[in-house]
Amino acid sequence: MKNRTIASSIGFEIRRRILDGRYPAGSQLRQDGLASEFGASRIPVREALFQLEAEGLVRIHPHRGATVAPLSPADAAEALELRGVLEPRLLALSTPRLTGDDFDRADALLEDYAAALRDGATARWGTLNTELHLLLYSRADRPRTLGIVGALLAECDRYTRLQLSTDAAELERADREHREIVRLCRNGHASAACALLADHIDHVAASLMAFLGTAPTP
Repeated sequence: MKNRTIASSIGFEIRRRILDGRYPAGSQLRQDGLASEFGASRIPVREALFQLEAEGLVRIHPHRGATVAPLSPADAAEALELRGVLEPRLLALSTPRLTGDDFDRADALLEDYAAALRDGATARWGTLNTELHLLLYSRADRPRTLGIVGALLAECDRYTRLQLSTDAAELERADREHREIVRLCRNGHASAACALLADHIDHVAASLMAFLGTAPTP
């Protein structure tokens, strides 16, 4: 259990460094060096790297070790396609069970997002987006699906962070759509919330593929 906790902390920090560009695509992630830096054995470092590989952020190569995964438009398109299938289903199951405390937390996240938008705090956008989405799905009682979606959101964050850092209009649109999804869920309009969520993800996919210079996936 202790190793799992250490691995989670190490994974969080490596993920943060990948997402903020400190570890660019192709960077070597040496287990010995990371273990020394974090004051841990290689076991939790290895576990952290395996988790990050499952999230699409790291590649582990036999006899070559781990590297930061390359930016791949095809991978981004597939991740967003899966999100478009899984997330509306989770939202439909979760919405009737969301509590007043859940909506209070959602409101706080929306205000934090608006503050990050005003401040240009790019490192916060993706984290708050992921927290809000997972909060809205948290009552679906589908832990395995929620875990998959969490990994997909982490993978997509790496791409959307690049795009949104240069496009304030997309950030503002995301803020408006998030607020409307929360409003619809609060008022019990699950079908409308799911439809808007699907459109929200489709728009992210189309705009991101355009930003990456490829055609949207049909």
